Amino acid sequence: MTNIAICGANGRMGHNIFNCADEREDCTVVAGIDLYTKQYADFPIVETPAQLPVKPDVIIDFSNPASLDGLLDYCLSTGTPIVIGATGYTDEQTAKIKAAAQQIPVFFTFNMSLGINLLVQLAKKAAEVLGDSFDIEIVEKHHNQKIDAPSGTAIMLADAINETLDNSKHYVYDRHSRRQKREKSEIGMHAIRGGTIVGEHDVIFAGHDEVITLSHSAASKAVFAAGAVNAAVFLKDQPAGLYDMSFLV
Repeated sequence: MTNIAICGANGRMGHNIFNCADEREDCTVVAGIDLYTKQYADFPIVETPAQLPVKPDVIIDFSNPASLDGLLDYCLSTGTPIVIGATGYTDEQTAKIKAAAQQIPVFFTFNMSLGINLLVQLAKKAAEVLGDSFDIEIVEKHHNQKIDAPSGTAIMLADAINETLDNSKHYVYDRHSRRQKREKSEIGMHAIRGGTIVGEHDVIFAGHDEVITLSHSAASKAVFAAGAVNAAVFLKDQPAGLYDMSFLV
């Protein structure tokens, strides 16, 4: 049995993670962390990790980057593994996450969906086959409450493609001020925000007289919750290190 604490327990993802865990027999939610401490299930919710009444086997974090330092301090001092699914981290915060993974198990990814992580593998294969003969553009769509742009998933896709192409590409996020032709070394990334779109990502390979588009669309946040819970159950018995969805796909 994997005992889970949810950071961001009262958010939409927190509720989805609880619902997912509640349907399984191999894990249970024993506590939550959230500035808004109203309970909605049979586990306590506290404001900070230091106030947790029990030590969980794993913490799942879907809060926001402001929570990172307190979470890492708690996990490092108690040896608690952590699954990090929030986005919008600075380069400095990402470095802290990677440094923590030298001492504790850390599962860190920009997207917990198995489908998205399959899309990453397909995009890498397409880049390997097509090389520099096709232009690459990434379009991501999310709800109107999402703060960061482009999405962490779009960046994850671009990084995976760029690594396949020996990091020969640079990223272009906005073209309205660029009065010039597209360069072959570009990967264009475009963000759309509106309504209640959960998450859609298109990777476009545009060549001479043909276009290949790889797409993924999430219909609900439940797919991300399921991935996070799978990651937590996996991470419980792992040694210190940095893990991602490639260990589950």
